[in-house]
Amino acid sequence: MKILVTNDDGIKAESLWALVAELHKIADVTVVAPDGERSAIGTAVSLFKPLHVRKFTAPVKGVAAYTTDGTPSDCVILGHGKLVDGLDMVVSGINPGPNYGEDVFISGTVGAAMQGYTRGLPALSISSSAFQISKASIDTGARVAAEIVRRIAGEDFPRIFLNMNVPDLPLEKIPRIELTRLARSSHINTVTEETLNSTKEYRLVRERIAGSDTEGTDIHAVVQGNISITPLYTSLFDKPPQHLLKNLVAGLLNDSNKYRIG
Repeated sequence: MKILVTNDDGIKAESLWALVAELHKIADVTVVAPDGERSAIGTAVSLFKPLHVRKFTAPVKGVAAYTTDGTPSDCVILGHGKLVDGLDMVVSGINPGPNYGEDVFISGTVGAAMQGYTRGLPALSISSSAFQISKASIDTGARVAAEIVRRIAGEDFPRIFLNMNVPDLPLEKIPRIELTRLARSSHINTVTEETLNSTKEYRLVRERIAGSDTEGTDIHAVVQGNISITPLYTSLFDKPPQHLLKNLVAGLLNDSNKYRIG
């Protein structure tokens, strides 16, 4: 199978290559990632400027890699349209910091995966609850992502879009994986003002909303130290069947523990 991997943190992100190394054990992987940080850019695409692509020397042997001056969504569009033939799936991440609740609407990580989904491909986005992402969190995300990809391949690549958030814990210390729904909200944007050299500057600040971790939501699962897997879809007609979701997560923790990076 052929997998396109991208992120919104740039081609040199450690978490990207840990994910690629794990996926490369089971698939033909091509990386197309931005040349720098592109967080909080959502599904933005570059309609009014040309894009430039160059080859990148991958730290994982046998993986083709490209970098571009575009957005994460641009990366998927380029990969699907020009750089990879016969693509089976899109995987995006691993993002430092969670993408749950309303975060999915502005996340470049989730936005990139959505580009694959809207093109008829199964897609998976992965984020860690830790903004200073640890090796434990990276390993957890990569190992579980690889097992999900195996299972999606076993179901003959159904058109499904999953958003996964992992706690900052070793996989062996995570109690369970939960199928969740999006929390209704996760943060509120506030604005700070300051004057610098007689010029006013404004900064948007994200503040966590108290009580946003209702049981059954993605935030609640991660706060409890569990892995959250949330199906996303663009219309009610695209909602994945429950039997498929249950097949994808049944025994997932145990099977993920069988595989380790390195």
